[in-house]
Amino acid sequence: MEDLQNQLENYFKWFHRHPELSNQEYGTTKKIKETLESLGIEVLKTDLKTGLVALIRGKTEGPITALRADIDALPVQEASGVEWASENVGVSHACGHDFHTTALIGAASLLRENPPERGSVLILFQPAEEGGDGALQVLEAGVLDGVSRIYGLHVDPSLERGSVGIRAGAAWAAVGRFLIRLIGKGGHAAKPHLCADPIVAVAAIINSAQTIVSRFTDPFDNRVVSFTRCQAGSTWNVIPPEAVLEGTIRAMTNDALEKAMNRLDEICKGTALAYHVEPDFSWVCNTAAVNNDPALSEKAAVLARNLGFAVKEPLPTMGGEDFAFYQQRIPGFFFNFGTGGGTAEKFLHSPFFAADPLGLSRAAALLAALAVSESTTSP
Repeated sequence: MEDLQNQLENYFKWFHRHPELSNQEYGTTKKIKETLESLGIEVLKTDLKTGLVALIRGKTEGPITALRADIDALPVQEASGVEWASENVGVSHACGHDFHTTALIGAASLLRENPPERGSVLILFQPAEEGGDGALQVLEAGVLDGVSRIYGLHVDPSLERGSVGIRAGAAWAAVGRFLIRLIGKGGHAAKPHLCADPIVAVAAIINSAQTIVSRFTDPFDNRVVSFTRCQAGSTWNVIPPEAVLEGTIRAMTNDALEKAMNRLDEICKGTALAYHVEPDFSWVCNTAAVNNDPALSEKAAVLARNLGFAVKEPLPTMGGEDFAFYQQRIPGFFFNFGTGGGTAEKFLHSPFFAADPLGLSRAAALLAALAVSESTTSP
C-alpha cells in the first residue's frame, strides 16, 4: 500500500500542477489515458470530447458497477503555497478534483490486480462538473447504459483524515441559477420623475426576496437565496435604462427549488409592475439534489468500518454536485472523504485550498471495495 501511495502522490501532483477548466480537460484526459494504459487497463471509445471511460472485466459475466471521479478545475488563482501549485495562471484544483481523479486511478489499478469474481467495473472520469453539464454529457453519450450501481466521492477538509462522511437520502442541494433583467427608462438623475428607474426596482427585489426563506419556507426546510451580481449604470448623474441581477437558489429537493424560483419570479413581476419597468426573469437548474440510496449508504458504511475508517454522518450541504443526475437514472451513492485541515480560509473553492494527498491509497481501496462488493451481492 505504501508503494501505491507514493505512485498516486506523483500522479496527483501532476494533475494539481496542470488544472484545466470544464470542457477543456484535453491534457488531463491524455494523461489519464496514458496512465491507465501503462497499468494495462482497457480504455473504451466514447463520444465524449474530454474525460474518458475504462473497464475492468470480472472473471464471469454479471452486473456492471460504475465508479466516478470528476476531472475539471476552477477559474481560481491558487495561493495555497504548496510546492506542486498550479502552473496555469488563473486556474486551480480548488475543489479537490485532482484527488478524486487520482484516487480513481488507484482504484482501477487495484481492481486490475484483483478483478471482481462476477461482473465488471466501469471507471468513469467525468468532465465539466463545475460547468454543470458534465454528467449530462455522459448520460447523452450512453456511457452508463447497462450500469446497475454508481459510486462517487468528494474530498472534505472539514472531516479529519481517516474518516468518511456517509449520509443516506438528501445530502447535496439542488442548485438553480437565475438571471433578472429589468428594462426601465433612463434619463437625467435630476429628473427621476421622467424616468423609470431600474435601480430602485432592483433594490426592492433584493429586499423582498429575503422573504422567500424567512416567510415562505417552512423553518425546518433548508433553502438559500443569494444575489451574486448586480450591475447598472455607468456614471453618477444618469439614471440607467437597464439593470441586471444574477444569483443562486439552493434547496434540498428539486420541488423545493422550483417553488422558490417561482416565488422569485412572482416578486420580480410584482415589483416591475409597481416601478413601471419591464422584467425578464429566467432560471436554470444547474444540478438536481444528491439523494443517496439508503441500501447503498448502509453497505458503504459497513465496508468503510471494515477498512478502518471512522464513519461520520455529515449535515446536508448547500453545495451542488451533478452526480445527482446519475442518481435519477440508477441507484447511486456519493460520500465525503476526510482529508483534514479545513478552515474557513482553506475550504473548497478557496484560493488557499489544496487537497491533502496523504489519504489517496485509502480512498482508492475504499472505492475498489465498493465496486467488488457489488459482484458478491447483486443478483
